[in-house]
Amino acid sequence: MCPTIFHIDVNSAYLSWTAIEYLKKGADEDLRDIPCIIGGDRESRHGVVLAKSIPAKRFGIRTGEPVVNALKKCPDLRMERPDHKLYAWYSRQMMNLLKDYTPDIEQLSIDECFLDFTGIAYRFSDPIEGAFDIKNRIRDELGFTVNIGVSTNKLLAKMASDFEKPDRVHTLFPKEMPEKMWPLPVSELYMAGRSSVEVLRKLEIRTIGELAKADPNFLSLHLKSHGRTLWEFANGIGDDIVRSEAEEAKGIGNSITLSRDAETAEEARKVLLSLSESVGRRLRKAQKKAGMVSVEIRYANFRNVSHQAILDTPSQADSVIYKAACRLFGELWSGEPIRLLGIRTAKLHEEDVPLQMNLFDYMEEKKKDEKHQKLDQALDEIKKKFGDDAVFRGTLMDGK
Repeated sequence: MCPTIFHIDVNSAYLSWTAIEYLKKGADEDLRDIPCIIGGDRESRHGVVLAKSIPAKRFGIRTGEPVVNALKKCPDLRMERPDHKLYAWYSRQMMNLLKDYTPDIEQLSIDECFLDFTGIAYRFSDPIEGAFDIKNRIRDELGFTVNIGVSTNKLLAKMASDFEKPDRVHTLFPKEMPEKMWPLPVSELYMAGRSSVEVLRKLEIRTIGELAKADPNFLSLHLKSHGRTLWEFANGIGDDIVRSEAEEAKGIGNSITLSRDAETAEEARKVLLSLSESVGRRLRKAQKKAGMVSVEIRYANFRNVSHQAILDTPSQADSVIYKAACRLFGELWSGEPIRLLGIRTAKLHEEDVPLQMNLFDYMEEKKKDEKHQKLDQALDEIKKKFGDDAVFRGTLMDGK
């Protein structure tokens, strides 16, 4: 049976959730109906726009832009500070409601998730009815609206949910791509960042359809492996496996929200090195080796992207995890400011499970593994005895 995947995305989540709280307390106006943003500080004019109302959008205000720019566009703009505890509470309410339908839910961020509709399709006449049932329940019971994209894989479902907003259900099945997706600017394609779009424009590729019809080998020459990934996405090729919380628990990872957005690859690699050491230490403590590494980036506009790769040989070594993470980061990063970085490992093996390889590979890997193991274990022991700050790599020094 062909899978059916929903992508559920809250419309202007932070602003909607703040508006609901004000209405509960007796406010006589809905923040969603006036020019309003979440984020920044009016007095200092610092910070960025985290969420905006539809009336604010009509002034040309964009999520992620500096507050000072937004105020120039709309001097009467209302600004509200973010309340992350409140947002986490509303997010949990939505996830709990969705679990009334199925446990097969993969949460991407605080305000969006994938839901595998395949196993509950028998309860509805078609996926559209099911999507409207979910959308309307969220609106009527929780007080905010969502967009739901419906398709056969996660990529197309996510693309569909970004169509006209708010409070809508959109389909984007493979047969609908030529009409609904291919005419769109290539910048609208998932994971087509600013730098990639500039390269594609120089190659005279301006729409998703033109990208879909391009030679993937030619794209790889200019954009490396990311070029083929974008070509696959333009052709609707994507993952249809919804990874629930239970599956995610099988991996080991760590992430960090940065105190200041990282704007250069050098800054990001330092964070990835620190995360690699943390994840490697947790793998060794659990006596596991990882067969897969994934990197997550959350940009300053709170857009999340991730990329994963299988390791040639399962490992728990910091340096192996770091090398894989840097490669994935290089393929994934669009050049935009970074708010959060994360590394996750999966496909875990017991550390003493023998692996099948030829004799020469085995001897070479054994030497490398023993060298990494001794160094990592020595660092683990020092940190265990004297604390995490007792020893660290020179590359992590701030230059003082």
